[in-house]
Amino acid sequence: MQSGKTRARRYAAPLAQLMLAALVVATFSGCVGLGCYREYLGTCKDYVHKGFKVGPDYCKPAAPIADSWIDQYDERVRTELPNYADWWTVFNDPVLDGLMEQTYQQNLDLKAAGLRVLQARYLRSIAVGGFFPQQQDAFGSYTRSQNSQNISNGILPLNTSTFVTGASLFWELDFWGKFRRNIESADASLDASVENYDAVLISLLAETATAYVDLRTAQEQLRYAKSNVEIQQGSREIAVAEYEAGAVTKLDVTQADTLLANTQHLIPVYENQVRAANNALCVLLGIPVRDLTPELGAGPIPTPPAEVVVGVPANLLRRRPDVRAAERQVAAQSAAIGVAAADLLPHFSIAGNISLQADKFKHLFDGDSLAGTISPGFTWDILNYGRLINNVRLQDAAFQELAVNSQQTVLQANAEAENAINAFLTDQAQLQRANAAVAASQESVDISLTQYRQGA
Repeated sequence: MQSGKTRARRYAAPLAQLMLAALVVATFSGCVGLGCYREYLGTCKDYVHKGFKVGPDYCKPAAPIADSWIDQYDERVRTELPNYADWWTVFNDPVLDGLMEQTYQQNLDLKAAGLRVLQARYLRSIAVGGFFPQQQDAFGSYTRSQNSQNISNGILPLNTSTFVTGASLFWELDFWGKFRRNIESADASLDASVENYDAVLISLLAETATAYVDLRTAQEQLRYAKSNVEIQQGSREIAVAEYEAGAVTKLDVTQADTLLANTQHLIPVYENQVRAANNALCVLLGIPVRDLTPELGAGPIPTPPAEVVVGVPANLLRRRPDVRAAERQVAAQSAAIGVAAADLLPHFSIAGNISLQADKFKHLFDGDSLAGTISPGFTWDILNYGRLINNVRLQDAAFQELAVNSQQTVLQANAEAENAINAFLTDQAQLQRANAAVAASQESVDISLTQYRQGA
């Protein structure tokens, strides 16, 4: 019997010859025979330069970005690099700070986004596993056979036993970079899922701040409405007294009644707004809906700073996770083109097994029980009726679409930032006018009260 070492030498030379022949076929097929698909496969030089991978290497799509803001000359718009971490602290509101922390810890939408990141991480690990031998099996068996006495005739044994244990392997080699491109795509998809998580986080924190401001605003409006009802009830009493004294007509009384009824009508409106903001905060905090008044109490409306630090457009857009996520999706799809392009070429693989075989269990682990096979080869889907090349074109078209979507995301983000800056500036102007109106109204009230006390 041949030993395992002798058997290995016997198989080594044919295996090397077969692998060399496969290499020649692959090089000829990939670089010459498929020249009509060079747009996706590239040349032999490209293949080597890309690290023995077919398909395009990713290049970040150019995005149109404005050089400066429209309101850059306004002194309230500061273009230095901002410290955007914990942006809500500029309101100097400890209650808001606590709500932000609870949202980060408890919000269910954010937890779901985090689980999507975990899914993308596991998919990436699966893609890495595809680079190594795709199938490995351990096996073992025992076979007991009994031959017919009419067949054995004293030559073949009547009964045989066979003990077998071993392992088999199948490995499609990553000759064209298909599996490495798939890992690239999974890496970019993982990055995109992280950016999407950040986008969800930023959105939820903004919604929490908005709901809190809405709550404080509705509380303030409700307080003023109730105060105005008390004032207008006093005014109505004065109008009634003057009417009964014959100093005024009934028109003054009906006007006072109308004003009082309109103000009383606002109270349930503001109460509903308080309840809606309260319930929105509960959902954002990931807790059952309940009255948050004992926890939040009463407080002033958060006051924003007089200036806004936005940096330059390019820096602001780089910080937006939706912009970064769109770019990472383009990168993932770029690698998918290489995965599809690899299917145009031969697939090289090695299959084999190694085992121990014996007719008696006590001899199973002897050196002479070693057996095995090795089978290098290739497969090539040559009659695919345009299916493979059209799949490559499909992936390329999807890449182009995502690239355009990424550019559109940048444009939209730029416009949203401009709108926010303009709203910040115009709201300040409106606030100044509103404060002037409040001051004038307060002066009118003071004059009226003075005249009333003097009997005028």
